[in-house]
Amino acid sequence: MKKNDTLLDSAGPNTRLAHVGNDPHAYHGFVNPPVVHASTVLFPNAEAMEKRSQPYTYGTRATPTTDALCAAFDDLEGSAGTILVPSGLAAISVPFLAYLSAGDHALIVDSVYTPCRNFCNTMLTRLGVEVEYYDPEIGAGIEALIRPNTKLVHTEAPGSNTFEMQDIRAIADAAHKHDIVVTMDNTWATPLYFRPLDFGVDVSIHATTKYPSGHSDIVMGSVSANAKHWPKLEEARITLGICGAPDDAYQILRGLRTMGIRLDHHQKSTFEIARWLETRDEVSRVLHPGLPSFPGHEIWKRDFKGASGIFSFILKADAENMKARAHAFLDALTFFGLGYSWGGYESLALQVNLSDRTICKAPTDGAVIRLQIGLEDVADLKKDIEAGFAAVAAL
Repeated sequence: MKKNDTLLDSAGPNTRLAHVGNDPHAYHGFVNPPVVHASTVLFPNAEAMEKRSQPYTYGTRATPTTDALCAAFDDLEGSAGTILVPSGLAAISVPFLAYLSAGDHALIVDSVYTPCRNFCNTMLTRLGVEVEYYDPEIGAGIEALIRPNTKLVHTEAPGSNTFEMQDIRAIADAAHKHDIVVTMDNTWATPLYFRPLDFGVDVSIHATTKYPSGHSDIVMGSVSANAKHWPKLEEARITLGICGAPDDAYQILRGLRTMGIRLDHHQKSTFEIARWLETRDEVSRVLHPGLPSFPGHEIWKRDFKGASGIFSFILKADAENMKARAHAFLDALTFFGLGYSWGGYESLALQVNLSDRTICKAPTDGAVIRLQIGLEDVADLKKDIEAGFAAVAAL
């Protein structure tokens, strides 16, 4: 049966995830789009080649497989177009290169993903872009930082590692008064829990490595833009020769089908553990925007539909024994692996390094431990954390 697009528009999130980005009738009834490997694409004649008058012209431009994933993200994001890139960092750097030129001024939130900061401080600066970091809690006050040459405001909510919330609508409204493009890294919430374009953001950035993949085996990023800013984004992707691989696109499409169910499980387990950590004497604070105790909770409650599986807590420690206590805690863990990234089925832990911050300085009341809560049973994860606390107490 052919899908009713109007019916799908009003469907629930899991129904949408089960049906976006595929048209079985276009592929002999098979429910998953095929993986099309391509570099060269043949044209029927010289005129068609000259005018590029067919849907596919070269493997870097698009394939039916990558188009299927882009269509799925456009549906989820409400965007005019989506590009696929090889990593989450590329999903940040490509739009920055698309919208910024030498002599421009860019405002970047200070709680940003560390590799993003490194890109800004190195490549963007070398290319003649002036980068300024701003307080994530600035809200509409960002207008005071806008200059005649400000061309881009980058947001991330919650912030990496310390989870500061941003008033995205207020920031976007202030920026748009001056015709400034607003970008947002929305990896934490995914389009299921927050749709940036609905809140005034122009370009939504996602490390699809995380929850869309869900299995810690794919590295990819997506960038989805509104109609005004889509042409420049697509032009930059083509000019740079950046593309997502069809095998990876197929795997992300497969992961999307269960993302809603997985996120719901991540969320429930994470809230249970975060609330439990608030009761522990070993913990100074829990940094999770979904908790009423968190300073940005009201913004999260107002704008977001849910929370994912990553947050941090502060392990009580004096400055002189902070590293030793953090290492003792981490080394005692079993179910929590020590590794970067998140969004997969397994739980992960690490000590956060905030030494590059300029405004949102590192907390002084202990070591910041970031947890990714996977799909394991909560009781087992609590036992693991208790083992970590016991190792700290034994120092």
